[in-house]
Amino acid sequence: MDMFRITMPSPQSYIRSLGAVSAAVFDECGIIVDCNRQFSVLFNGNCDLGKTSLSELLPEEKSPEALRLRCENGPEAGEMTEVTVNSGHGHTTVMRCSFLNAENGQRKWYVLVLHDREVSGELSLLQQFSGTFVKDVNLGVLLVNNEFQLVDISELACSILGIDRQSSINRPMEDIFQSVPKEHQLVQRTLLDGVLVRNHAVSWTNNRERYELLMDSNLLRDEAGNVVGAYVIFKDVTNLRSLEMQVQRSDRLAMIGQIAAGTAHEIRNPLTSIKGFLQVLNRTFYQNGMEREQGYTDLMLGEIDRINELVNEFLLLSKPKNVTYDKIDMSSVIRDILPIINNQAVLHNVTIQYQSVYQIPKIVADRELLKQVFINLCKNGIEAMVQGGTLTIIERVEYRERKIHVEVHDAGPGIPAFLIDKIFDPFFTTKESGTGLGLSVCQRIIHDIGGSIRVSSKGYGTTFTVSMPFSPS
Repeated sequence: MDMFRITMPSPQSYIRSLGAVSAAVFDECGIIVDCNRQFSVLFNGNCDLGKTSLSELLPEEKSPEALRLRCENGPEAGEMTEVTVNSGHGHTTVMRCSFLNAENGQRKWYVLVLHDREVSGELSLLQQFSGTFVKDVNLGVLLVNNEFQLVDISELACSILGIDRQSSINRPMEDIFQSVPKEHQLVQRTLLDGVLVRNHAVSWTNNRERYELLMDSNLLRDEAGNVVGAYVIFKDVTNLRSLEMQVQRSDRLAMIGQIAAGTAHEIRNPLTSIKGFLQVLNRTFYQNGMEREQGYTDLMLGEIDRINELVNEFLLLSKPKNVTYDKIDMSSVIRDILPIINNQAVLHNVTIQYQSVYQIPKIVADRELLKQVFINLCKNGIEAMVQGGTLTIIERVEYRERKIHVEVHDAGPGIPAFLIDKIFDPFFTTKESGTGLGLSVCQRIIHDIGGSIRVSSKGYGTTFTVSMPFSPS
């Protein structure tokens, strides 16, 4: 076997193993069958698989066999053949090439490998950087040519945008985003007219998840200054935006907690006096058979109790007093509240299903405050299932993250997407008689032990996930 003939299971896998060089596979007729990322970028995406011929890309070459023979017989030892490359729009350059004869069973292929004519380690490093940059798992990258066709796209961009790379390359961007209204398309044709963005915040939903993106774009020009394409780079900052919202929410809770701590006693003192006198009046009305007046006082006493309950929740928004942190078994906390939850569930035709973990690691927390958190979450789930159903409580342990997760899942109608970001805000509630402080209090309690509460709802059912760090053994 000579140095220009290789036998391989797949020419396609071979060209992808070559690293930063540009490579492509051609059939016996000289039609391109496959190419790697660098080859596509070199020709600005102007190489349609199954259509473009070798002579279109290398205008001086008439047939693949003739080029193979020239590569085999022409250069001196240690050298490579030079070819003229048509990268499109009248722009040509001279490059060195290897043209290999590949065999796979009864089929015959040709593998073209292109190298820059200058032997420069600096250029090789630049090519490697380019390939690595597009493949970077932390960046979304899109390259388009001046006809607004997609030349290349990174894996992260495919994942976030919900598109398939293989079927999208060399297609017009309008076709790729045809299901999205024009004004909401992530990349606009005006990009090629110089309408660029810098640190532009945009929200994107791919029918599964919503992402918060920070986007930049710029034009690509050739040596003569002509626009040959453009690129778009975006960073997924969803977690940062979520953290920012949590900080803002915590600031609001802290402010409300300070107000509550300073005014709670001043509110309770007059309420105690009013309630005491109303109870005396209520008893007097009862003894004198004054049912209508007694009904009025019953109503007022009920409202005073409601005000007292609101004041208690206000106090919990500030850092709880007399908190006792200790190592506790999460499973025992859930078992302690199950009788309370079951009584509530029976009234709403709801079944409780509990999946525990054997010998679950212990966490450091206040036992009574944790009970309050899970009673509140379970109560919300039960009340959401107006037609009945099953409330599921699941324990999970992530040893790598050193966290315990407790999921509370209901089978209710779910939370609309436009409300799901607001449910932890103080005073936000969808209940007629709710205070809107229950979930805020729960979040504050869990945050104080270094944990978090997440909520997910996909149109049917809602899941609250409480994550808490467990203590070292």
